[in-house]
Parts: sequence; C-alpha cells; structure tokens
Amino acid sequence: MKVKALSRSTADYTRETKSDIQRLPRNVDPALHPLERAREYKRALNAAKVERMLAKPFLASLTGHIDGIYSMAKNPWDLDQVITGSGDGELRMWSLESQETAWRAPEAHRGIVRGVCSIPGGETDRFLSAGADKLVKVWSRSEGALANDGTPEAVATYSGKHAFSAVDHHRSRPLFATGSSQVEVWDVDRSEPIANMTWGADTINSVRMNQTEVNVLASSGTDRSVVLYDLRTSSALAKVVLKLSTNAIAWNPMEAFMFAVANEDHNVYTFDMRRMDHAVNVLRDHVSAVMDVDYSPTGQELVSGSYDRTVRLWDVARGHSRDIYHSKRMQRVFCVRYTQDNAYVLSGSDDSNLRLWRARASERMGAKSNRQRATIEYADKLKDRFKHVPEVRRVLRQRNVPTAIKRASNTKHEMLASRKRKEENKRKSAKPGTKPRIPERQKPILGTTSK
Repeated sequence: MKVKALSRSTADYTRETKSDIQRLPRNVDPALHPLERAREYKRALNAAKVERMLAKPFLASLTGHIDGIYSMAKNPWDLDQVITGSGDGELRMWSLESQETAWRAPEAHRGIVRGVCSIPGGETDRFLSAGADKLVKVWSRSEGALANDGTPEAVATYSGKHAFSAVDHHRSRPLFATGSSQVEVWDVDRSEPIANMTWGADTINSVRMNQTEVNVLASSGTDRSVVLYDLRTSSALAKVVLKLSTNAIAWNPMEAFMFAVANEDHNVYTFDMRRMDHAVNVLRDHVSAVMDVDYSPTGQELVSGSYDRTVRLWDVARGHSRDIYHSKRMQRVFCVRYTQDNAYVLSGSDDSNLRLWRARASERMGAKSNRQRATIEYADKLKDRFKHVPEVRRVLRQRNVPTAIKRASNTKHEMLASRKRKEENKRKSAKPGTKPRIPERQKPILGTTSK
C-alpha cells in the first residue's frame, strides 16, 4: 500500500535573522492578478519621479589652480590619482579620496600645459607632460629630486623643435607620441624622436594611442583630418577629412577598432577604423564646439565637455545624451574623464576648478544590502519596461537646462529644420535622381583615403 504525505520545509517560511521580512507564499498565475500591469505602471512612474528627485550629480569642486585646466590624465592603475595641467604651466596631482592636492609643480612649464599622460604598467608613478615651451618632461612623485626652494624637478626632459600640443604613452613599450607640426614617436632612452609621421596637417591637435591594438596611433590636425598610423612601419594607414576640425580623440577600451572624435561642429562622431567612409553614430546635443571626449571603462558610454559650459553623458548606441551636467560657476569645459571604476566623471574648465560628478546622477554610493539591490534592480526594470509610455518618458527626460543653452538649442533646431526644408525643396525642383539623399552619418565626411 502506497501512502502519500504532505510535507512542508521550515526553510520556506522561517526568517534567517530577526531583521528579515516574513516570507509569504505567492501564486504567480497571471489569471489571479488582473491588475498587475496597472500596479507595475504606477510603480514605474513613481520610480521615475524618485530618480529625478534624487538626481544630485555634483559632488565636489577641487580648487588650487590659478589658471584654467586644459589637460587631464587618469592613472589606470590607481583609482585615487588624477593629474591636471593648467594654463600657467602648473601641474597638480589630486587625491580624489581626500579631494586635495597630493603633489604639485608650480612652474613645470613656461606657458600652457598642452597634454599630460600616465606611464602605464603600475610599477612606477611616473607621468609625462608636454607644454608650449617645446619640452616634454617626465615627473615622479617618489623619484623626483627637489630644487633649493622645495619645488619638484623633472626626472627627464625631452626637447623638440616646435611647441607640443599633445602627448600619449604606449601601453607596454617604452615609447610615447607627441603632436606638434607633425606626429613624433619617442623612445624614453633617446633624446631625439625615432620616427616622424605627417600627412597634410600643419598642426596636430591631438594624439592618442590605441591601448588594445597597441600598434595603432590616431591623430587629428588643423586640416580637419583624422589620420591613423601604424607604429610598426611608421607610416599612415588611413585618413578621413571632416567638414570641421577635430579637437580630441578617444579609443574604445573594449572594442579595439572603435574610436570617438570631438568635433568643432558641436557633434561627437564614433568611427570604425576598418571602414571610415561613414560614422557609426552621430551624437548631437551640444550647442557649441566639443572640446574633449572620453569612453567609460565598459566602452558602453561616453562623456564629452563642450565650449557651451556643459558636460554630457551618452550611450554609444543612441544619438542623444542621457544626462547633462552644469553649474552656475562652471565655464567652458576643456577636458573630461571617466574614472576607472565607472562611478564618477571629472571635468576641468577654464575657471581653474576640477569638478567631480556622479556618473549616474541619482545613484547613491556605499554598501547596499541584498534587499536594497533587489529593489533598485526591480525599479530599473520597470522604468525600462514602461519608458515608451508618455508620462514615464516625460519624467525621465526632464532636465533643468540653463536659459542660454535652451535658447541656443532651439535656434539650432530651427536652423537644422530650415536646412532640411531647403534641401528637400531643391530635390523636388531638380531632375529626378540628380540630388540623392545623403545619410546623416556621411554628411560630415568630405573624403577618405587609405594606403
């Protein structure tokens, strides 16, 4: 004779600690919950409102420079360290934890500091600085000597023929590249460059080495071009010419062939180096020239700083910014960086302040319990599920934008709409087929060349 008995485990209803909530059985059959969607919509709307209510991205303003901050570098092997260079030739190393200056060289260069970069590897605290005084200097907080007045002295100095505008170091080899009237590749053990590369530009605006495909180097010049070079052969690979010049370049740390450029036409363009006849994406929300751009460590987001005094955060797959940061005292932004933990954003402007922002405006730092994490994940899922609903979308997109930015944005929108109408009218009056439609991702590109 077979006997079936009902069994009930105490683990199904017993709390692990006194602080836990009581476990209750729940039947997830949709037929028993006809109002579940309405409840979830209300929760999504409330979660969107709470997110905007708690959005306070600004954390701190680090003061100390007496001139504008025009160059910035982060140390990939030290989350706490940030290096900045100002217009009066001063270098500062900041501690983000204490929000204070950890090291400074008041007269590092005679004139503006055009570029700074850390030396990768994590075995040394050395970093490079390039200035308008035609010098590249190697600095170290621990190895550098002190002058009679107590100011630090450079570990090594390299002299060039022209004023430098940018500098970047190789990921693994003892090489660094500089930009002036041409792209120069230097060996740290030699006093002269080991390679000179140029392709049409009179002045190089930015130089950036690929940290994944380590033999690829990108540069932008005053002739509105972006050129890719091969370090193995010291020759150019490809060149793309845009309508306006490029101010900065950033390589995607997770996708070796992708890079972004900050352009004078108010837009950020992302390219695939294997096919540069069109942009992969066009990010357009700024109302003035974009001065700098940087990828997040995940490679899924971008941060840009503009001459319109704002910092914008982007999803690389979307065409419009997901957030905009600004303050009353912040002036034109010349350099921006993501921190290596993907949690903060740094911006340097010509009001001499280094500002620290949250990468997600409403996110709160600190340890979270499992219950808190589950609540946050559930709210994010609800907002993503109902983001197409007009009420939820309106709350999520609401931003307080300065009046000048709003006015300039409306003017720019009218100009672009008028330009589209003009093109459409020309197309209607022209012979069919003589004026084909040009995709938006190909409009800024004047031509491409490869070798």
